Amino acid sequence: MLDGLLLLLLFQFLGEMLVTLTGLPIPGPVAGMVLLLIALTARSNVLQRIAPAANLLISNLVLLFFPIGVGIVLEWERYEAYGLALFMSVVVGTIVAMILVALLLKWLLRHNVA
Repeated sequence: MLDGLLLLLLFQFLGEMLVTLTGLPIPGPVAGMVLLLIALTARSNVLQRIAPAANLLISNLVLLFFPIGVGIVLEWERYEAYGLALFMSVVVGTIVAMILVALLLKWLLRHNVA
């Protein structure tokens, strides 16, 4: 499992390096996820190495979001002026994402894409 976690961190680092060296206008972790996706499609053994670490991270995802909640509570006076806009963007963003996922699922099920 440790090698899987190190692989995940390596891809994040590679994404950061790619963004830093090329000046791409995307976050480094996103570039790392794209590199990881390429590696997963190119080599099947990568999935077997990172699966235990990824499953552990997913099962403890709440712990990864907890610091964000604490930060928002502690810095609430910064966000207070934009509270309604933040609330609306989160609610509308969630609804739009749910609709898009439902439509994509319907399309995939209709076309038997596996």
